[in-house]
Amino acid sequence: MDQEGLDPNFSAVGEVTGDRVAVTVTGEVDMATADALFQAATPDRVTSASVDLRAVTFFDSAAIHTLIRLADHYPGALEVYPSDRVRRVLDISGLGDQPWIKLS
Repeated sequence: MDQEGLDPNFSAVGEVTGDRVAVTVTGEVDMATADALFQAATPDRVTSASVDLRAVTFFDSAAIHTLIRLADHYPGALEVYPSDRVRRVLDISGLGDQPWIKLS
């Protein structure tokens, strides 16, 4: 994925296996990078996704919105593995009990 103009410490790499994408995210997910995360997690002909956020160092409201978009895109077929930092943000935002949040 071309990430020109994005934070050089950010990456969102998706690996498709069958009809599932597994996305590994590192760095800061914010207004500048959230759309790149969404794009990596929504390739064509994929019906489920897992998003590994355990190496994320910053997570803001744009990132939260992206997870909500992904949950809508993959109803019942999304798994998110948050870092402790991301988990805290999700808890504070009231999303900590979503069924797509998985403990690692």
